[in-house]
Amino acid sequence: MRSRFDEQLELLNREMITMGALCENAIASSAKAVTDGDAALAEPVFSLAEQIEEKEREIEAMCMKLLLQQQPVAKDLRTISSALKMVTDMERIGRQSSDIAEIIKMANISASGGAKEVHDMAVAVIKMVSESIDAFVKKDTSVARAVIEYDDVVDGCFNRVKKLLIDRFSQPDANGEQTIDLLMISKYFERIGDHAVNIAGWVLFSITGNRE
Repeated sequence: MRSRFDEQLELLNREMITMGALCENAIASSAKAVTDGDAALAEPVFSLAEQIEEKEREIEAMCMKLLLQQQPVAKDLRTISSALKMVTDMERIGRQSSDIAEIIKMANISASGGAKEVHDMAVAVIKMVSESIDAFVKKDTSVARAVIEYDDVVDGCFNRVKKLLIDRFSQPDANGEQTIDLLMISKYFERIGDHAVNIAGWVLFSITGNRE
């Protein structure tokens, strides 16, 4: 019975990795669209967001089945309940990546003047999402805590982007609409970083029983 349960937990890990990879792809696609100033590059994000939502439902069903059929206790219960919380944050990452793609699709985002800095934010949040899922699978508290600490890097990126865009907005030839769009996009990336912090917190809970 225990070996069967362990197999199901391993399957859960693989599904979490798959969902995490979908999130990373969604973030990367939206970031590339910003950097290149090419709305067509944002199109795959909408499909990825749908796949992320579907994967959330699949993992939720898997977790509920484990809870009802196996009646896990202690650490196993924390692992499953944490996975349920984590997929909620990952679904929101997919949704916010889709929101970024929608802005890019509707706006005329150029490949200069803040786009590179926004892309740097995206690279940072991809790292956070990837490592938070890795920490869950490997049961590694040090990696989870590193993700939480790395949020300072993302916040620093956001503050630099915000200052750059505010300075640019004050220029006589500034494109105000595009500046606001880039600021909104950077805020979405900052929120994605917050979701990665939440995921890392649930990893800590699954291992130690404490989110800090």
